[in-house]
Formats: sequence, structure tokens, C-alpha cells
Amino acid sequence: MTLSVIIPTYNEARNIGRLVTELRSYAPQAQVLVVDAHSPDGTAEAARQAGATVLLAPKPGRAAQMNHGTANATGELLYFVHADVSLHPDFVATITQAVADGYAAGCYRFRFDSQHPLLRINSYGTRFKGIMSRGGDQTLFITRALFERLGGFNEQFVIMEDFEIIQRIRRVARFFIAPHAVTVSARKYETNSWLRVQLANLTAFSLFFLKASPVKIARTYKAMLNTY
Repeated sequence: MTLSVIIPTYNEARNIGRLVTELRSYAPQAQVLVVDAHSPDGTAEAARQAGATVLLAPKPGRAAQMNHGTANATGELLYFVHADVSLHPDFVATITQAVADGYAAGCYRFRFDSQHPLLRINSYGTRFKGIMSRGGDQTLFITRALFERLGGFNEQFVIMEDFEIIQRIRRVARFFIAPHAVTVSARKYETNSWLRVQLANLTAFSLFFLKASPVKIARTYKAMLNTY
């Protein structure tokens, strides 16, 4: 299956070149689309220099950026990746085999680029199937057919868009969790603290399951953290 990798970005000039170079090495035949939300830090240029096709998002928000990327993608298989993630070298083979085995979507486990013991506990939890063990940092692959059937990401969600679409995926398709890990930046925890981020995550989950408005979830989450 042909593969399109879609990366939503905002102020990721420090990370995007590394990620695109990584992708070009691991998956030279893949289409790499960076959908940038008009970053002022030079993210778009850094992505172009590394070899990605850069699109400017028509409106902000990761859900809207990823939908825009998909509208311009040519692949039969879509792979959504955050800019501060380091991928597993064998991701193409793993994802292709998962689809061949009947999984129309899935993700990876993750580990942080930190040896902090509490973050190692967080990482361990991503091997489990529960929705609270998921997250966009784990990357997400999905067949174009299923993505279009679902209508893409819900652009009302400024955050939690990944959890929302995974819930819908699981209602209609098998969801695969790869037995390998991608590496995720611990910068949010380093800027805040483990406890503060955990409380913010728990609050966002609670509001999400209580069906609070996406605007309220995003506003509450951002207010609880120094950076987002």
C-alpha cells in the first residue's frame, strides 16, 4: 500500500528537520506532508529543506491540519505523526503487516526521552488497550478508506482529537497496538511537572467523558499548564 505521512506543526523548527530526515531514511518511498499552522519560527522552511512537502493550514488546530493534509495526500494508508516524536525504524513493515492481518488502524506504544521513574510508569501504561492509555504522541495509522468512512478528525476538538477518533475507529474496526515504542519528548513534563500534567490530563479526560464542549476542554487544559 502507498503511504502518506502527515505531520501537523506549529513552532517545531527545532524538531521537524530531524523527523523528516528520519522519515526519508526509514521510508524513502513515502509521501511526507508537513501541515504548518503559519509558524513564525521557520518550521515550514526547515521542513522544506529536509525534503518534506509543506502545506499551510487553512485554519489552526491539529484536527484541521491533519484533515487538510489528508485532502492533499496520495497514499492508501495514512500515518499521523507529531513533530517531537522519534519513530521506530521498522514502522513501514509493522504497519503494513498489521493492515494485512486485518487491522484498519492502530498506534505504537511510547517511551519518553527521559529516565524519570514516573515517566517510565506512564510509558509502561501504553501497552494496554484502554482509551486512557492512548494519545496522539503514539502516532496513528489508518487506511484512507476507513478515515473517509469516519469523516476524518472532528475539527471541533482543539485537543483530544486523537482520543475522539480512536473511539469511533474502535466501534467499526480492529485497532492494533504495535509491540514496539516510539520515543516522545518529555518537554511538557519538564516545563511543568509530572503532577501538574497528570492533573491536567485527568481533568481533560473527565470533561471529555462527561461530554463537555470541546472549547471548554481546551480552555481548561491550557489554563492548567504553563505551556501547551
